[in-house]
Amino acid sequence: MPSLFDPIQLGAIHAPNRILMAPLTRGRSTRAHVPTPIMADYYSQRAGAGLIISEATGISREGLGWPYAPGLWMDEQVEAWKPVIQAVHGAGGRIVAQLWHMGRQVHSSVIGGQPVSSSATRTAGQAHTYEGKQEFETARPLDTAEIPRLLDDYARATRNAIAAGFDGVQVHGANGYLIDQFLRDNANKRIDQYGGSPENRIRLMREVVERVAQVAGADRTSIRLSPNGDSQGVDDSDPEAVFIPAVKALEAIGIGFLELREPGPNGTFGKTDVPKLSPRIREAFTGPLVLNSDYHDDNAQAALDSGVADAISFGRPFIANPDLPERLRSGAALAKDDMPTWYSQGPEGYIDYPALETAEA
Repeated sequence: MPSLFDPIQLGAIHAPNRILMAPLTRGRSTRAHVPTPIMADYYSQRAGAGLIISEATGISREGLGWPYAPGLWMDEQVEAWKPVIQAVHGAGGRIVAQLWHMGRQVHSSVIGGQPVSSSATRTAGQAHTYEGKQEFETARPLDTAEIPRLLDDYARATRNAIAAGFDGVQVHGANGYLIDQFLRDNANKRIDQYGGSPENRIRLMREVVERVAQVAGADRTSIRLSPNGDSQGVDDSDPEAVFIPAVKALEAIGIGFLELREPGPNGTFGKTDVPKLSPRIREAFTGPLVLNSDYHDDNAQAALDSGVADAISFGRPFIANPDLPERLRSGAALAKDDMPTWYSQGPEGYIDYPALETAEA
C-alpha cells in the first residue's frame, strides 16, 4: 500500500505526497473580502503539502458572511489572489480554491440582506459578525427561478479562480453550508424538484459541480462533503440513502478527487456517534478519496493501508506546523497552535510559527 509520502495523481494535479492541507478559515483578508499580502507568506510557508486546499472563499456577496474571509467575485479579489498563488507556485506548491456559499450560516449585518437556504430554517446559536456574535436569522428559501443565477455565481467564481492562477477548485458541499442544506433532510423541506427524494436533494450539488467542471475541467474540480452526523445543525435521517447517490453522480462527472470530513465519537472539533460512511463511499467512488478529521501520522497511514483512503487532509496541524509533511516524516513533535489567533487579523499565530529546523535552532 502507498505511504503518506508517496506521490498521487489528483485528477490533473500531481501531488508529491498524500498529506493535503485542508481548508482553514483564518480571517486575514480585508473587510471588502480582498486577500492581503500576508496571505502569500502563510500559504507559501505550507507549500510542502501535497496539495493546499485554500480557506473557504466566497462566490458572492450573498454567500459570504464570515468577517475578513476572502472572495472571488470581484476583479480586485482576483488581482489580490495572484501574488498569493505565485508565492505558492514559487515555493514548489500546488493550490486549489475552495468555493463557498454559506447559505443560512450568515448574518444580514455582514451580507447586507436576508440569508438564503434550501428552506425557511434557522441555525441555532450565533453567527460571527463585525459587531461580535449575533443570533442567526431565519433564512428565506431560494426560489427555483434563482437557481440559474446561483449556478452563474459558481461559474464566475471558478473562472476567477483559474484567472488568479489556482490549479483547480473545490466546491464546499460540507459543514452545514448551502449545498449541505440542500442535501440533508432536516434542513431541506422543499416540495419542488430540489427537495423530497434523495435524487431531488442531490440535484443542486450535481448541477453546481457540473457547471464548475465545465469551466475548470472535471479533472481540476473536487468537492468536500460531510456525510455523517450533525454539522452546524444540518443532519440527515438516512445518510447512506442520499450520499451514495450523490457520490455516484460525482463519479459520473469524473471529478479529480472527493474529500470527506468525518468526525468520530471522540472528535476534537465536532463529534458524532453516526458511523463513518467512507467505506461505503469507497465502493461507489473509484477516483481518489481524501479523508479528513482528527488524523495523525499513525491513523492516517492506517486509513491508506485499509484501502479506503488514497490521501489524508490535515487541518489544524498545519496552523502551527507549516512544514507538517517533514515533521510527520521525521517523527518530530508537533507544535501547538494558539486558538485565540485562529481568526485574528495580524501576523501573530499566522505566519510566525517556525519550521522545524528553525525551531530546533
